[in-house]
Amino acid sequence: MKKFLFKISTIVLLLFSFLLKAQDFQGKATYFSKTTMDIDFSKTGIPADRIQMIKERMKNNLEKTYEFTFDKTASIYKQEEKIDQSPNGGGGGGMRMMMFGGGASGKYYKNIQTKVTAQENEFSGKFFLVKDSLTTYNWKMEQETKMIGNYLCFKATTIVERPVKREFQFGRGSQSDSDRKEADKKEEAQKNMKELITVTAWYTLDIPVSNGPGEYWGLPGLILEISDDNMQILCTKIVINPKDKVEITEPSKGKVVSQKAYDEMVVEKTKEMRERMQNERQKSDGGGAGRMRP
Repeated sequence: MKKFLFKISTIVLLLFSFLLKAQDFQGKATYFSKTTMDIDFSKTGIPADRIQMIKERMKNNLEKTYEFTFDKTASIYKQEEKIDQSPNGGGGGGMRMMMFGGGASGKYYKNIQTKVTAQENEFSGKFFLVKDSLTTYNWKMEQETKMIGNYLCFKATTIVERPVKREFQFGRGSQSDSDRKEADKKEEAQKNMKELITVTAWYTLDIPVSNGPGEYWGLPGLILEISDDNMQILCTKIVINPKDKVEITEPSKGKVVSQKAYDEMVVEKTKEMRERMQNERQKSDGGGAGRMRP
């Protein structure tokens, strides 16, 4: 059975390789991304209806659909726009900014030939163009296969080193000074800590393009599924040589910065916003007594 599948894949690979030789080759894929975030609300003191609203808003931000346009060497990965249908519509924007303010918000361009990436980001009302070198993954080819839609897919894994995820806390402003200082100390200790994450990819030889969603690439076929820690990405639709082709070019909108500089700025600005909110809350709590005169 495996030999038969291998022969079929080889034939499809040869046929598709012929199509790839065409100068106008292009593909378009749709990916659904879901990120899980475990948060304990039991000690926050937040009312149940407010917790439900927060969970709905989190779901709206943690489940996204992307459009991936690619040719033989370059690609654009962009989130599809959607209407916010969570309770209160656009309410709670401050909380959302604190949680997701440093996230990617525009086109993500990568070129597997020149090994460069460019990401459009908006943060704190300003536009940035984050340029970096393409990450090289040391993929290990596994024996497992499975079908994703009509495509036979092969498994590959790699180990990546990432900063330790910081624990997100709701209701931090209501903490005592000692609890806040302890939380700040824990966060500072975790700042330079790293952890090893196993990334699993499923790719198909039926589309022999060494590319995939987001930052993932480097396998002998298009990556249709990714499992990366608490994030899952799955391809739900593929169109080869669509009727309406688009030009895949490197974006140019925003101030050019490196990935390291951008990450440092996000951490610093987020810390400043949190401290400013805490100071304003403390002034508000103690303001009444200060205005009273004998």
